[in-house]
Amino acid sequence: MRSKSIARQTAETKVQLDFAIDGSGKTDINTGVGFLDHMLTLFTKHGRFDLTVDCDGDIDVDQHHTVEDIGIVLGQAFADSIGTKEGIERYATISTPMDEALSTVSLDLSGRSYLVFNVDGMKDKVGNFDTELVEEFFIAFTNNAKINLHINLQYGKNTHHIIESIFKGFGRALRVASTINPDVKGVPSTKGML
Repeated sequence: MRSKSIARQTAETKVQLDFAIDGSGKTDINTGVGFLDHMLTLFTKHGRFDLTVDCDGDIDVDQHHTVEDIGIVLGQAFADSIGTKEGIERYATISTPMDEALSTVSLDLSGRSYLVFNVDGMKDKVGNFDTELVEEFFIAFTNNAKINLHINLQYGKNTHHIIESIFKGFGRALRVASTINPDVKGVPSTKGML
């Protein structure tokens, strides 16, 4: 089973995370940031991963360190779980509607970190969640998972729906790209490695 457990402790956060690519959508998520818990649950369910997260962060300061550090640890866990990448699909593009919002997530498990985040028009907050932290989460994940990730919002009015569309699509795309295809022999790259 492609899985990884990681513990990370800094002066700002203490994170314990267990992640499995070949899961069934099971979650036990307690980050201290309710909206992030909701988004990670959607990511896990729609990606059919298994994810356990426990975080004690300095949310009395703000939510930034918690969101960023969970992105870091989840990215590291994914990079370790995917292993040699032999036989994987590697690429995926998924468009996901959420009521009036539509976003597209495209990714390449290339071993090279790059994020394109074209999401405009969100309100500053959803409840008490700072929406600028959505991009911070994906920066942290992308840099640590070493993937190429493009997130494009076609349209949407409700900020909750926009972010939900993105996280659902991200889970679905990551699942497709990490799927092992018996027709793919070795690593899907002309370089012979990813």
